[in-house]
Amino acid sequence: MDSGSGQRSEMSLRDRSAGRHGNFLHRLSGFFLSYQRGSASAAAGRVQRLPLPSGGRINPSGRRSRGEEGRYSDFVVHEIGRDGRISHLSDLSVPVDEEDPSEDVFTVLTAEEKQRLEELQLFKNKETSVAIEVIEDTKEKRTIIHQAIKSLFPGLETKTEDREGKKYIVAYHAAGKKALANPRKHSWPKSRGSYCHFVLYKENKDTMDAINLLSKYLRVKPNIFSYMGTKDKRAITVQEIAVLKITAQRLAHLNKCLMNFKLGNFSYQKNPLKLGELQGNHFTVVLRNITGTDNQVEQAMNSLKEIGFINYYGMQRFGTTAVPTYQVGRAILQNSWAEVMDLILKPRSGAEKGYLVKCREEWAKTKDPAAALRKLPVKRCVEGQLLRGLSKYGMKNIVSAFGIIPRNNRLMYIHSYQSYVWNNMVSKRIDEYGLKPVPGDLVLKGATATFIEEDDVNNYSIHDVVMPLPGFDVIYPKHKISEAYREMLTADSLDIDNMRHKIRDYSLSGAYRKIIIRPQNVSWEVVAYDDPKIPLFNTDVDNLEGRPPPVFASEGKYRALKMDFSLPPSTYATMAIREVLKMDTSIKNQTQLNTTWLR
Repeated sequence: MDSGSGQRSEMSLRDRSAGRHGNFLHRLSGFFLSYQRGSASAAAGRVQRLPLPSGGRINPSGRRSRGEEGRYSDFVVHEIGRDGRISHLSDLSVPVDEEDPSEDVFTVLTAEEKQRLEELQLFKNKETSVAIEVIEDTKEKRTIIHQAIKSLFPGLETKTEDREGKKYIVAYHAAGKKALANPRKHSWPKSRGSYCHFVLYKENKDTMDAINLLSKYLRVKPNIFSYMGTKDKRAITVQEIAVLKITAQRLAHLNKCLMNFKLGNFSYQKNPLKLGELQGNHFTVVLRNITGTDNQVEQAMNSLKEIGFINYYGMQRFGTTAVPTYQVGRAILQNSWAEVMDLILKPRSGAEKGYLVKCREEWAKTKDPAAALRKLPVKRCVEGQLLRGLSKYGMKNIVSAFGIIPRNNRLMYIHSYQSYVWNNMVSKRIDEYGLKPVPGDLVLKGATATFIEEDDVNNYSIHDVVMPLPGFDVIYPKHKISEAYREMLTADSLDIDNMRHKIRDYSLSGAYRKIIIRPQNVSWEVVAYDDPKIPLFNTDVDNLEGRPPPVFASEGKYRALKMDFSLPPSTYATMAIREVLKMDTSIKNQTQLNTTWLR
């Protein structure tokens, strides 16, 4: 991207987000999909189950306070790191390092030269070397070109040659293909930590898409990046990322060419990040145009602060399309591989990108994976990866074809099914026994689950009670809900006593999850405003750009609730907001909300 484009991307990210409207409450509660159980339950009549059951609120009798959230910039997530500190983007500077090349290395090569060098680096053509003519033949210019090639294309060596009176910098593989096995090791100082850690600020893009985009610009594989947790798309998010042997200078250069991204707070460290290491997330959320009174808001927020909310998995866990991810997960656990393939690739209702629609139509018409794959300009999506696997292994080896999809993406499906079961079982538990511990409930002592006995029930509160995600390494409550688990899995043709899969990756060990979560660091305020498009708080980028914080009048056309709170990992802020709004999550009500707020 040229410098002009880079300058445009330096415009305030907030300015660009102001005109992009979404429907937060649509995303919050999603489409509450139902399905009819299989033949085992057909005789018993139609049974409806939902990823997020209707009702299920701590204080369902409270009067609802309507609020709108139509901008992703009204939903901000800051990761809470291993040290308990909230991540902020506060510094865009690059650490001083004498080993780093000058800024000129990023501009000295033309786009055509970079393409030829990349093809050489990756052995994409028959060339054994690439010669770059030195137009301005000075020692300084030659040095910069040498540095640029070695920095941007690890694994390549360079030398200077005279050809017919002209100077050329020649790039080549010094050690053949072995040099490419780990090219970054050839140019990385031993005294420097192997991982560059940085804070990633992003808008309206999920973590995996962001990593894929960074990989594309850096010309590296996504698996050299590590992180502690993934963040959703429709939000502003701030999180720590680590990348193997990429300099802070190269990363900082991306700030000039990427829109809706900022990278900063660089440091070199010895180790990568690991999933699950984070201590949680801190949320700043604005609900605009609220209709409740200040007293109602106060009651709702105090209830959230003091009691908490039901710890449902949010609708994000189940996908955003007409085929929820838990259905794919169930088919995997059933070993129904033809169904897995069909659920991922078949045409579906609802909004999708045009190329995906064409790909699905081609698949439905021809069942030719190569033909369907040609309809996809982006091959890294799940559909593209599965089609590539089917082209490679054939239609009779769907298991291997499915294995082409990255492991974390494959496991997402079966974890979605676990979450689906958990949500339904927790609703049954609360319907049956209310918001108090009862004998037979489970609590954790360290990492071990134990039963609450009759004589010690008063030693616990509802905040101590956990429920299992189904698996081979968990125990189930000693009351009616244990049988409810068994019935639900049996209806899905699964054996609750045998959750080990013939393919080890898909064996479910299970886990425990608290049924009620009480947020920490809860604060809120009701503010008045006139312009529905103005930001109601500053982001990290606003602060870096020196933008003054908004000033609120005592009165205005509209009122908004601004709230801050912290949640532990794998807890959904959307469920906390659902509790504050006292939302009805029935299918009928969601249809009405979507019709109203998508206008």
